[in-house]
Amino acid sequence: MDFFLEVLAGGLLAGVMYSLVAIGFVLIYKASGVFNYAQGSLVLFGALTFVSLVERQVAPWLAFAITLAALVAIAFAVGRLVLRPLVNRPPIVLFMATLGLSFILEGAAQLVWGAQVHGLDLGIDDKPFALAGVMVSQFDLFAAATAAVLVAALSLLARYTRFGLSLRAVADDPLAALAVGVKLPYIWAVVWALAGLTSLVAGLLWGARLGVQFSLSLVVLKALPVLIIGGFSSIVGAIVGGLIVGGSEKLAEVYVGTLVGGGIENWFPYVLAMLFLLVRPVGLFGEPAVERV
Repeated sequence: MDFFLEVLAGGLLAGVMYSLVAIGFVLIYKASGVFNYAQGSLVLFGALTFVSLVERQVAPWLAFAITLAALVAIAFAVGRLVLRPLVNRPPIVLFMATLGLSFILEGAAQLVWGAQVHGLDLGIDDKPFALAGVMVSQFDLFAAATAAVLVAALSLLARYTRFGLSLRAVADDPLAALAVGVKLPYIWAVVWALAGLTSLVAGLLWGARLGVQFSLSLVVLKALPVLIIGGFSSIVGAIVGGLIVGGSEKLAEVYVGTLVGGGIENWFPYVLAMLFLLVRPVGLFGEPAVERV
């Protein structure tokens, strides 16, 4: 039983890492109704900029501030140059725009900082310790606490502020929101800036775990089943989906992998996501679209 709890706890804490990436997708989807393919590139850009500045003897707190400022500048540029001209266009058009933006960001990162692999030390030990009789990783606990703070802050912002109300209006109908006085470019810019913040945090944590390299952008592929299970429009759903994916993939690898072979954790989340698409396409916390005729 103790071994089962340790595997489950490790999977749940790993799932939080997936959720950190998925939160950025949720923010963009709520504002524009499009799957932002460039989120993985933002994760890479943020981590690569931070670690490159630190290696040039910039203080970590200043490197974080400079990187965040760069991501905010990218957010305002995207809102003005990409999203504003594409208002009310079909979702596939916006998706293709984010696809192009992804390659632009990766190319810019390589042009400025180079393509070499960087190690990233955040000063957090990745040593296991006993918690209620279960061995867990200190690094994973730190990532879980970070995700909890982000989710709480973003949930309060979306639910109890005027900005959150404007965000929900934009998500329902951008042109109608624009007609009643919502400043669409401002909303998009702030949302992309928040997505940049979450991508920076996720990039630092994933970079510390895997190293800062260009394959880091592929972490978005693990966020996809998280979004399908939790729902594309729910911040809480991103966390719950991450926990489900993380816990189920580790349990499947340990208990099913011994019967059919290893490598199950690489594809089991996608099987789970396909089952959700068949049973509940909007995810656990997604909101079904309501159309009136």
